[in-house]
Amino acid sequence: MDLTRAAVGPLKSALKIFRQDLEAIPESAFAQSFGGKSRTVADIVYEVNMVNDDVARCLRGEPMVDWPEGWLTAPDGLRDKASALASFDASSAAVMATVSPFTEADLETKVTTEYGETTKFERCRFMTLHLWYHSGQLNFIQTLLGDDAKHWA
Repeated sequence: MDLTRAAVGPLKSALKIFRQDLEAIPESAFAQSFGGKSRTVADIVYEVNMVNDDVARCLRGEPMVDWPEGWLTAPDGLRDKASALASFDASSAAVMATVSPFTEADLETKVTTEYGETTKFERCRFMTLHLWYHSGQLNFIQTLLGDDAKHWA
């Protein structure tokens, strides 16, 4: 298996699709909590960015940061659509700058996470799966808003 293509291609695709899902959601939904308990779109974007930034640090061999307790909530400056998109774009660019140059040997390199030892390939795969998971949440929010269209071009 070509680990480089298997790691980088799906991650790049997941980043693109997540962004397309974000673009399809109206501005008003970014700070809206459906039912009063659900996380907002802005909260989801903030978590995705935090996770991707944390994994990218791990992939670069930088120290892990302390993770806050409980559900992550977006700070006030990242609760609107433009700010959420800009922060996602910056995080995505940093992730791709980190993983794009990886060779197959790089991806087989062991790294240590809060869950133990794994490979850089598995960390890339985790980011991809995490993006898809939250993309599903965005799609559900879209349906709550009456939009059942597929926005992936």
